[in-house]
Amino acid sequence: MSFADLGLSDDLLRAVTDAGYTEPTPIQRQAIPSVLMGKDLIGIAQTGTGKTAAFVLPMIDVLREGRTRALMPRSLILEPTRELAAQVAENFEKYGVNHKLSMALLIGGVQMGDQVKALEKGVDVLIATPGRLMDLYGRGKILLTGCSLLVIDEADRMLDMGFIPDIEEICTKLPKIRQTLLFSATMPPPIKKLADRFLTDPKTIEVARPASTNTNITQRIVQVPATAHVKRDVLRRLLQQDEVSTAIIFCNRKTTVRDLNKSLKKHGFRSAEIHGDMDQSARIAELDRFKNGDVNILVASDVAARGIDVKGVSHVFNFDAPWHPDDYVHRIGRTGRGGATGTAYTLVTPEDAENIAEIEKLTGHKIERVPSPVAVDEAEAAPAPKRTRGGKREAKKTEPRREEAAAEAPAKPRTRRTAAAREEVPAAPAPATREESSRARPARDESRSRPPRDERPARDERPARDDRRRRRDQDDGPDEGWNGPIPDFLNYTIDA
Repeated sequence: MSFADLGLSDDLLRAVTDAGYTEPTPIQRQAIPSVLMGKDLIGIAQTGTGKTAAFVLPMIDVLREGRTRALMPRSLILEPTRELAAQVAENFEKYGVNHKLSMALLIGGVQMGDQVKALEKGVDVLIATPGRLMDLYGRGKILLTGCSLLVIDEADRMLDMGFIPDIEEICTKLPKIRQTLLFSATMPPPIKKLADRFLTDPKTIEVARPASTNTNITQRIVQVPATAHVKRDVLRRLLQQDEVSTAIIFCNRKTTVRDLNKSLKKHGFRSAEIHGDMDQSARIAELDRFKNGDVNILVASDVAARGIDVKGVSHVFNFDAPWHPDDYVHRIGRTGRGGATGTAYTLVTPEDAENIAEIEKLTGHKIERVPSPVAVDEAEAAPAPKRTRGGKREAKKTEPRREEAAAEAPAKPRTRRTAAAREEVPAAPAPATREESSRARPARDESRSRPPRDERPARDERPARDDRRRRRDQDDGPDEGWNGPIPDFLNYTIDA
């Protein structure tokens, strides 16, 4: 079957051919005729199967007739992330090159003024993230009463990001008579409930088992220690030994993205980074560098997992094992797209065992384990240098061996008495009383600062000491018991 058999217009078929596509994917073969007929649709398909074109192509033909009105878009496409929204906008520009359709992109991180101006002129297609759309709607800058076609893309991702309440509110503001298309990689109960509420007699299309991975992707697991610098060493070896033309490396945290990109650059790799702390213009600029080939490695957080569609990505590396099994499917789906083959490596620490088990349970197959290219014993791995309060790295401290330390240490004078000294001063037996003990002591060295007892001043001439010290000096006999005042709790009488 070719695209011409799906009922698309000649102008659209020419644009598809110019883009280099000749045969539709399974999701496109089943979805495009239903959309052209005006039916509601539920599309369950894994990422990388061409589902974006499955609704973009028929929408162009559906919207080619009609006129726009100010602040009232004719169609609405909801996307969970800025990158996905921008990707859909690129698809409309590519396939709608022979049509005169106007389009607006409502995403965060971009000046709102230009977006409002586009809405005031009127648009055929509005592509938006829920947050920015609700913001402009609350300001009175957009009306949804003229929208006749709604697309909810990546619905399961919307659920993960907490956008379902916003989507429900948006749906209540749209005309009740409209065409609604919902696409999702999985169909959890909240998404099923959403579809039952806002779709009318939808046709369900499922081209693959939910959450299954692309069979064109070779998946491998590499066991690594939990030490960060060892993981970076393993990753560099994999990048060097495998035939990596372009690669995307995913991390769980934004700080890890920044640190890893800095480390790769330091070791001579052409890499860039993209994460949620960057503003939209910077993220687009870095993504363009990756697409144009200025860099061949992109280090990204999960914000980009579903929004990057770059041809020829040969490898995906999970530097951190994803926390959610669904994220694994969407991460590795950045390679093996459009019928091409790809390879996905996941660096797994002992703490990731439970996450990997959940991933294998979701995808339904055991991921191949391969040996690490770096034979590193975690116990012998050098610890990372600690950071001081000022932010500088503390120099690595090594403890010399005892023999070397003993050889280098200066000799200390011996303080133990010699045998002759021990013979001159025999040990006295333990005295029974304090007076006898004091008599048995050897004479003190005259060079000491304290004079002999017989040369000391009389007791009454010396400074007074505290009562306890005075009582102790006056006591000539052994301590036979309590010699102080009777406590109150013991001072009582027993009545006869």
